[in-house]
Amino acid sequence: MNHRFRTSIRLLTIVFAVVLPMTAALAGQAPFSSAKASATAKKWTAKTSDGQPDLQGYWTNSTYTPLQRPNGVTKEFYNPEEVVQIEKQAAGREEAQTEPGTIADVHYDFTQFSLDRSQSAHLTQLRTSMIVDPPDGRIPPATPEGLKRQADRAAERKRMGATTDAVENMPVGTRCIVMAGSGPPMMPTGYNGNYQIVQAPGYVMILTEMIHDVRIIPLDGRPQLPQNVRQWIGSSRGRWEGDTLVVETSNFNGKNPFQNASEAMRVIERFTRLDVDTIDYRFTIEDEKTWARPWTASLPLRKTVGPIFEHACSEGNYSVRNTLAGARAEEKRAAEAAAKRGLK
Repeated sequence: MNHRFRTSIRLLTIVFAVVLPMTAALAGQAPFSSAKASATAKKWTAKTSDGQPDLQGYWTNSTYTPLQRPNGVTKEFYNPEEVVQIEKQAAGREEAQTEPGTIADVHYDFTQFSLDRSQSAHLTQLRTSMIVDPPDGRIPPATPEGLKRQADRAAERKRMGATTDAVENMPVGTRCIVMAGSGPPMMPTGYNGNYQIVQAPGYVMILTEMIHDVRIIPLDGRPQLPQNVRQWIGSSRGRWEGDTLVVETSNFNGKNPFQNASEAMRVIERFTRLDVDTIDYRFTIEDEKTWARPWTASLPLRKTVGPIFEHACSEGNYSVRNTLAGARAEEKRAAEAAAKRGLK
C-alpha cells in the first residue's frame, strides 16, 4: 500500500473515531470515549462461575494521553477539536519515524508489522493527563532522598559509559528483561500494549504481551512475601471491594525503577468493568522515599481481539549482540579513519 495513502487513511480513522462519539461524552464530562460507547451502555453485571465480577478477555491500554499534564495546559479536559488535532499530530510523528528508507524503517516498521496507537481501537481520552491526583495532573515534588537517588543514578550511568559499551549498560527493556507494560503500574507502550485477563477460583491472571510477563494474583488474603524477597515486577495480592478488583503490589527489587521510585514503592491498582468494552484502570503510587505525597492516575482498558501472540523478546536475544557488534564496527571504522588522517 502506498505510504502516503496509508497515512491519510489512518489519520481519517482517528478523526472519525474521536469526533463521532465525543459530543455525548462531553455532555457528561466523561473521562474517555470510544466509537462504541454511548449514554445507553449497560452497566456490567456478569460474574464468573465462582461469583467474581467478570474482567476476562483481551484488553489494550493504547492511548495518546500523557502521564503528566503538558506544561502550559491548565485544564483537566480537552475539547473535541483539540483532541482531534493532538492525535492527528501524534500519529503523523509516528508515521515519520518509519519513513521508507530510513534507519528506523529498516530496523522495525511498527506501522506495518505491529499495532501502534493510530491503528488500534484505543479509547480516546478527553483528559489532558493520566494523573488525576494531584489536581494539577503532575507527579508530586520529589523528596530530598528522591532527588539524591536520581542524581546518583545519573552519575552511575555516566560513569559506566555509553549504552552500547557493554550489555550491562543497556536498559533492561532493551535487554528484554522487563518493560513498562508489565507493570505494575501497567503503563502504555508505543505498540503492542495488550493484555489478557483470566480468572479462576481464588486467582486473577494478567498476561502482558510486551514482554510476555504474567502476574498471578491470589485473592485468598495470604500475607505479602517477606521483605527480603524482591522481584522485578514485585509481589501482588488482590481482593474485591464490591465490583472493583484491588491489587496491592510491593517487594520490588529496585533495578527497574518506575519514575525514579525506590524499592519501597507500593502500587495500588483498581480494575472496574464499566461495560462490555471498557475497564476503568486506576493506580495509586505510594513511596515516601521518593515523593512528597501519593499520586493517582487513570486510563481505560479497551476490549480488543485475541489471541495475544508471542512477543519474542528474551534476554540474550540477537538484537543485543547485533547492537554491540555494530557499535564495535563503528569504532573500528572511526579508528581506521583517524589513523589514515594521521598518515597524511
